[in-house]
Amino acid sequence: MSFDGRPVEPEVEIVPPDNDTPPGRTTMRLHGPIPGGVHTFVWKETMPLGSYPLVLQNEGDESAVWGWLSGDAASPPFALSKAVVPPPRWTVAKRYLKLGFTHFMPEGPDPMLFVLGLFLLSRRLKPIFWQVVAFTVAHTLTLILASYGVVSRPSIVEPLIALSIVFVAVDNLLVRDLKPWRLVAVFAFGLLHGLGFAGVLTQLGLPQADRLTALLSFNLGVEGGLLAVLAAAFLLVGLPFRGEPWYRRRVLVPSSCLIAAVGLYWLVERMLF
Repeated sequence: MSFDGRPVEPEVEIVPPDNDTPPGRTTMRLHGPIPGGVHTFVWKETMPLGSYPLVLQNEGDESAVWGWLSGDAASPPFALSKAVVPPPRWTVAKRYLKLGFTHFMPEGPDPMLFVLGLFLLSRRLKPIFWQVVAFTVAHTLTLILASYGVVSRPSIVEPLIALSIVFVAVDNLLVRDLKPWRLVAVFAFGLLHGLGFAGVLTQLGLPQADRLTALLSFNLGVEGGLLAVLAAAFLLVGLPFRGEPWYRRRVLVPSSCLIAAVGLYWLVERMLF
């Protein structure tokens, strides 16, 4: 089997016979990936079958092309419809990169508020950096594990994500500097946000042929959205106000109270409905 001249080694499945199977007949199913962006399929059988019919049909298309082949002769190229051919890898990467970015900004208010809460705590870049690293490592880990079915996504995830927003905002009101235990909490909540991202990917679906490419591109898009939120916050708040002595009283406290109120509303809504 080859697609545009690129050979594919399929997996062979022997189908158990049932009551309608004629005596002496063995049915095999061949499973394998179709490379992205190909146009034609060619079949060649090297086993000594003599002459045999070959019928080729695109999935969802009632018309078929058939002909007789002899020995190890290769079939003429069979045109594949776009419906059965996955897109090229670069197209998959671009598509899921955009989906990851737009899920974070502007379509992902949960992670946006969480990251803004991380940003507000300190005027220095180092605390922001370590919190973002902890969050990124954590959500990347659970996103990958959940996408491959290693861990499951319980229904309590969404309320807990709302709780993470409340926690970060309230913590901003109680402490003035980054504490080690806050990094532990940010990492733990990052694991939950990763499960939330995995739920989005489950709804979108991952292409089987380029599953890893789509997964990594989506996660890279999420990181791009995260950096865009931080950049916007830095330009709108960091540069003009972080050096002011009244920053905590006029910026951090009211902003954190607003974020906590929104997170609390989402928590109650998700717990009840």
